[in-house]
Amino acid sequence: MTTETWRQAAQDGQPRGPILGIVGPLVLTVFTVVGTFGAAHGETSRRGLDVLAIGLAIAVPLSLLGLRRHPVAVLWFVALSTLGYLLRDYPYGPIMISLVVAVVAAVMLGHRWAAWLALGVVYVGHLALRGEFRDEAWSWGAAAGFGAWSLVVLFGAEFARVRRERVVAARQVRAETARRQANEEKLRIARELHDVVAHHISLINVQAGVALHLVDRKPEQVETALAAIKDASKEALSELRSLVGVLRDEADTAPRAPTTTLATLDEMVERTGHAGLTLHKSTSGDVRTLPTPVELAAVRIAQEAITNVVRHANAQEADLRLDYGADMLTVQVDDDGSGGARIDAIDEGSGLRGMRERAASLGGTLTIEAAPSGGLRVTARLPLEESTAEAPA
Repeated sequence: MTTETWRQAAQDGQPRGPILGIVGPLVLTVFTVVGTFGAAHGETSRRGLDVLAIGLAIAVPLSLLGLRRHPVAVLWFVALSTLGYLLRDYPYGPIMISLVVAVVAAVMLGHRWAAWLALGVVYVGHLALRGEFRDEAWSWGAAAGFGAWSLVVLFGAEFARVRRERVVAARQVRAETARRQANEEKLRIARELHDVVAHHISLINVQAGVALHLVDRKPEQVETALAAIKDASKEALSELRSLVGVLRDEADTAPRAPTTTLATLDEMVERTGHAGLTLHKSTSGDVRTLPTPVELAAVRIAQEAITNVVRHANAQEADLRLDYGADMLTVQVDDDGSGGARIDAIDEGSGLRGMRERAASLGGTLTIEAAPSGGLRVTARLPLEESTAEAPA
């Protein structure tokens, strides 16, 4: 990870404000001064406290105020000041806490090598120069003890760094997963909006054309066309309200309309008849309730296929077949229009792409070929087992 990433990792999830930034160093300063005076009473063999010792006891923890802005500079100031305090043979005291804080903070903020080097300088300088400044002989015990203390500090800082890295990585994975799920949900709703609007508006457009055509010739039949327009627009508005409610993320998430199922295809057959297309629906196999994603995808694919027939095929009749297999639902739409003769020239717009995406999202397939009646045959095969586990709601 880069230095900036480490800095962000160290800051993410930590309290902000004065508690750590100001109050912490001030409290530590008071504790260090009081503790240093206490240590001086217990270690009478060492040099007594003077102005320099008290100044270091105040300046070292107080410098932690700039730790977030200048971690490396504060680290070296604390390290060198602590080394000078030790070489002056002042009593051991809480001043070492500031060194621990500076080292751990530097590691957490991504300055690992600076932290290791600074603590190494304190360790080597304390042992190598103690004879020059403190007139003490070399001691393996002191070297081992101070070395063990240094390693504990460094390994503790590294452990905290690794743990922080894992926490941040897990948080990033969760955020990315949430973003991906949100994008998938937006795509699903966009597809729903397209299918709902395209199907109902196409029927309304055709029925309005029929009404205009009959208004002078057969005015008694206009009422039927207008009733069909009213029913189609009412259902379209109902489905749109349900989708808009999802987009608003309302507290009451219950749908405003019944969940779309294969049973609604009967209503589509009736409405399509008003639009001038004779639609025949047939079923085979073990008719039963299927997983919601399968039923929704089957309805939308059937709606889109019939919409294309009404808008583009110039067909008089169409057949809608549903085959309930043991592990597969097959939806097939045939028409007697003119699409079969120009199947190679058909431009797959958003509607056809949407049907393919719906089938693919359930692990199924969608094929478009010439129908025996001269038009097109759209066949969707939707597996039942994979869709139950993998399909989005």
